[in-house]
Amino acid sequence: MTAKWEKGEGNQGVLTVEVGADEFKSALDQAFEKVKKDVSIPGFRKGKVPRKLFEQRFGVESLYQDAVDIVLPSAYSNAVEEAGIEPVDQPEIDIEEIEKDKPLVFTATVEVKPEVELGQYKGLEIEEFDTSVSEEDVEEEMEKLREQHADLVVTEDAAQDGDTVVFDFKGFVDGEAFEGGEAENHSLELGSGQFIPGFEEQMVGMEPGTETTVEVTFPEDYHAENLAGQAATFNVTLHEVKRKESPELDDEFAVDVDENIETLDELKKKKREELEHNKEHEKEHHEQDSVVEQVTENANVDIPGAMITTETDRMHQEMSQRFEAQGITMDMYYQMAGTDEEGMKEQFRPEAEKRVKMNLALEAIADAEEIEADDEQVEEQLDQMAEAYERDKEEIRQLLSLQGALDTLKSELRMQSALKYLVEQAVTVEAKNEETETEETEEENKQD
Repeated sequence: MTAKWEKGEGNQGVLTVEVGADEFKSALDQAFEKVKKDVSIPGFRKGKVPRKLFEQRFGVESLYQDAVDIVLPSAYSNAVEEAGIEPVDQPEIDIEEIEKDKPLVFTATVEVKPEVELGQYKGLEIEEFDTSVSEEDVEEEMEKLREQHADLVVTEDAAQDGDTVVFDFKGFVDGEAFEGGEAENHSLELGSGQFIPGFEEQMVGMEPGTETTVEVTFPEDYHAENLAGQAATFNVTLHEVKRKESPELDDEFAVDVDENIETLDELKKKKREELEHNKEHEKEHHEQDSVVEQVTENANVDIPGAMITTETDRMHQEMSQRFEAQGITMDMYYQMAGTDEEGMKEQFRPEAEKRVKMNLALEAIADAEEIEADDEQVEEQLDQMAEAYERDKEEIRQLLSLQGALDTLKSELRMQSALKYLVEQAVTVEAKNEETETEETEEENKQD
């Protein structure tokens, strides 16, 4: 087999492949074995027709399509490897020459991964990220803990924002009750924004055991088309008001929160350490996001539409899996969002294009700097996966190899190494506050 690659305009090109006569003859033999079991000719049992008679009756051409189907996948794959190209879409195949006892020649018009023209990627500026944790940060975290461990206590006071109310309601549009507009003993936290805009605000000030009329207008984009934009009236009966009662910040509270500590000071210390750890992670993400954004902006690349489409499909699949884990089907989501699969993917396109360009730029940097994922990184990742899935490490390795995912893992680790390299090569500069940026803008305007 021989292969010849001719680059065309943009990212497209033509791969001309010649499959040797012997290899094509073998494919014809396999094709005959496949079809002969279904051939009936008087005087011969099914499956026992001689090859010569078959070709006389039906012609050798009748075997061509099956023979091509047999030989083409591996021939194309080998040709791609020989030519050193990376297709990003399915090829358009054309048979150029096909004849018994002669080589098979076909062309594959294919779109390949584009070349990236890198801009500056060394010495990029990263704004300094403050990782300090103040006393106010710790106190704020303690207040969140108090909120999380608060009890709901029944009160006879009038309802306030933040209270949980238990009530009956029945809705009417043009004096007629509508489906889904009625419930009894419904529980709602006022101010949570779960109901139609304006509904919860009108319940503030109600006392337990009282009734009121709430008047609202459904949003124009409401998921139920028959209610969208309609004015509605709700009869509301309030049964109960529950108010959060937060515990005191003392040693007893600390033990309730974490049985492994004994005092409030220990709890505060532990929360400070957690905040400091989180800040370090935030700093790492800040640095990576900063260099990636600059590298992507500085790079120049003509992205094939097929790569963007593949990424939008992947993003859609990820969203579908997340929703399914929550018991929500995509059809349910489409109905709520007022869109469909095509519309959703169209919304993904800008972000998909950005991700594709980012990955291409990082790959190009890895190539330029000869960055590879080392064995130690791979082993460490396999250890983490084995622990997470509670499986044997070698079993994980074998599964990844069978699925062709081991190379994907190495590619991802290579990208991470490239990202780490960019951060190491970057320069940290003092973060600009809003006042400094305003002064600089005013100075630039004066100069203009």
